[in-house]
Order: sequence, then structure tokens, then C-alpha cells
Amino acid sequence: MKKNILIIGGSSGIGRALVDILAPSHNIYVASRSSESLDNTVVTHINFDALSDALDVSALPEQLDGFVYCPGSINLRPFRGLKPETFQQDFEINLVGAVKSLQAVLPFLQKSPAASLVFFSTVAVQTGMPFHASVAASKGAIEGLTRSLAAEYAPKFRVNCIAPSLTQTPLADKFLNNEAKLEKAQARHPLQQVGSAKNVAQMAAFLLGEEGQWMTGQILHVDGGIGDLKTN
Repeated sequence: MKKNILIIGGSSGIGRALVDILAPSHNIYVASRSSESLDNTVVTHINFDALSDALDVSALPEQLDGFVYCPGSINLRPFRGLKPETFQQDFEINLVGAVKSLQAVLPFLQKSPAASLVFFSTVAVQTGMPFHASVAASKGAIEGLTRSLAAEYAPKFRVNCIAPSLTQTPLADKFLNNEAKLEKAQARHPLQQVGSAKNVAQMAAFLLGEEGQWMTGQILHVDGGIGDLKTN
């Protein structure tokens, strides 16, 4: 069945990979700052900046069957060098932006017989990692939001969250932009590789589809094993 799915931040990284997976068989609406990467896809684009804009819902259909919030941040610094403003900025993009976007489209989702919502966290919430204080704090809030919404809106909505490790996306480019950095990142993972945007997007597509219809309130770790395994 063709569904109406809104992807916030679907013009790059994981969101863009998800567009490639879903666009051939569903009606996809992408809210993002840029649409250049979407030129060769059949989607409806909505200009939107999660930090500053109110989401324009006028281009949306009356019913939404899926909602995905992709915007995020990676501020990896020693805690002593993190200003409170950095924590506030990370909360704005990772949590408050998600809340505002979801509240704007809640009436559209409530018209669906079985809507699916997908958020993104990080493996650093489950597994303490140095220099991740700010991003782990804000993404931890997303995990709490996921479980709370899943309980509040069951059985009407399914709400799940994906917690990846470092993946090859524009957001993570500064950590993987040469061979030495890439090899070091790969070596940290039990599967000896860094994930791709497609790896994570495939899990999101599963959660949005009928295959994931008996899952809600879950935090799914797509992380090359780094969150739970120690192999050296």
C-alpha cells in the first residue's frame, strides 16, 4: 500500500538514503533547507530549517502515515570545553526541533489508521564514550521521548528510534575525511567497518513498513556491534 511519509532533513545523509529506498513506492515529502540533491527524485519538497522555521504544512496531504526526524549534531569535545550554549544548541536541533515538527503534523498522523514515527539517537547514549556529553545528553532525551510517545499513542502510532554508531554521512565527514581516520574508526567496531547511510536507512524503512508493525517503543542499535561487544 502506498503511504504518505514526511522526512524531516531528507536531503542528505541517512534521510537522503531513505528517500532513495521509499520514493519508488510511496508518496514522499521532504522538509529541508536545500532541495538540490533531490532534483532527480519524485518527492514534494518543503523549505524548512529545524532551528528557525515553523514547518509549512500546506503542502502536506490530509493524512500522513509516516514521520521521520533526521536532523542532528555531532559536537565531540572535552566536557570542560563545552559551553552551556552548546548543550542548548544540541537540544534545539535534536530534541526541540523534533517536538515542534511532530506537533505541527500530529493532526495529519492521527488520520492514519497506523502511523509509524522514527527518530534517531546515537550509540553513545547506551555506551558511555569520552567527549560525547552534549550529543549524548540531547539524544538521550530523544530516547525518552520515543518511549513516552510510544506508550501515550499506542495502539494508534508506532514510535521507534534508531541509535547508530558513526556513519559515512556529510555530518560525520570531518571524522572520516582521510584514510587514517577511516581506518581508525573501522578498527573500533567489531565488524571492522563504518556504517553507510543506507545501512541505517534500511532499518528506518523497515520500521515504516508493514514488516515492523509489531514493534514500538524500541531503541534499535545499528552500530557495527560497538555498543554491546568488545572483541579486543
